[in-house]
Amino acid sequence: MLKLTWRNILRHPLRAGLTILGMAVAVLAFCLLRTVVAAWYAGVDASSPVRLVTRNSVSLMFPLPLAYLPRIQAVPDIARVAYAYWFEGVYIDKCHFFPQFAASLPGYLDAYPEYLMPEDQKLALVQDRRGAAAGRKLAARYGWRVGDAIVLKGTYFPGEYRLVLRAIYTGRDPSADETLLFFHWDYLNETLKKIAPDMADKVGWFLVQVARPDLAAPVSGKIDAAFKNSLAETLTETEAAFNLSFVEMTSAILLAIQAVSWLVIGVILGVLANTMAMNARERLGEYAALKTMGFKAHHLAGLIMGESLSLALVGGLLGLALNFPAVRFFPPEVTQYFPAMVVTRTTAALGLTVSLAVGLLAGIIPAWQASRVQIAAALRKVG
Repeated sequence: MLKLTWRNILRHPLRAGLTILGMAVAVLAFCLLRTVVAAWYAGVDASSPVRLVTRNSVSLMFPLPLAYLPRIQAVPDIARVAYAYWFEGVYIDKCHFFPQFAASLPGYLDAYPEYLMPEDQKLALVQDRRGAAAGRKLAARYGWRVGDAIVLKGTYFPGEYRLVLRAIYTGRDPSADETLLFFHWDYLNETLKKIAPDMADKVGWFLVQVARPDLAAPVSGKIDAAFKNSLAETLTETEAAFNLSFVEMTSAILLAIQAVSWLVIGVILGVLANTMAMNARERLGEYAALKTMGFKAHHLAGLIMGESLSLALVGGLLGLALNFPAVRFFPPEVTQYFPAMVVTRTTAALGLTVSLAVGLLAGIIPAWQASRVQIAAALRKVG
């Protein structure tokens, strides 16, 4: 049976080759689109269960007073509290976007053990009020080196902020975001006290680290209860929920990408099904002859299914192999928004599963027709 299946595949080399190539292109496109979706959720998947985020209950656009810090630190079972502000500054021009955070350094980075930096650079960052830390990918994007000057022009926060790159961190895990820039919240606050006093002494959120994941829920409740009925009530949630709220803002885009990925698979399913139907029609006489030799219906169905699955599997494996180098050709304008543009095991497994499913579905009807072929009727047909 295996020998017959292999000979059937090679009977029309051009047809088989084009079918495998089409399957490979479809699987490549499917996996690339799913890689983008996975990268979109990378921040959620990389979230730590022991990190909580306390923000304004109305919206992240509304700040919280820095005066909340000691009251949060007084809550039991909290290991560390840091704070940060989203800083939407312009570097060179608005086309050169990257995430920027004014944070309480080094405490904020200490809460992220997945961000690794040399001790001497970390010490220099702490000692320099205008010091900044950038991710490896971000530094490579602009060719930054330790000691370089970085000038950010404030948008929401007025003024011009002259930073000095004192540290470059690397990710411990493949999912770690290496496209971020951190600088001292104190530097931002001192500037605001001079040019915009009403905006000073405020933070965007507090980063709360608990000792164990099971303490996240009770600690969140205690923090929010402490500021209930205040002028700025709080909402404390896990880091995963906090990051997921940003992903949900683009849910329509994600839905469109996923729909297109399945549409591609639907197209190649039709192509492979048509190929198998052509093969089955051309070989009706052969199937009738095989039946006269003692082949059963399940043998004929196995020949069709084996050929369909083989074509789909070879094309799927080729598409998966091409997917790994293909992700490196994403332009920087795309990769700058994703912390980890890599092919995950889940994506690879899904691509392989889809390939086998396409091969199975494409061969069902031709296999059924071949198994029901009537010997006399098939042998009467010529051509």
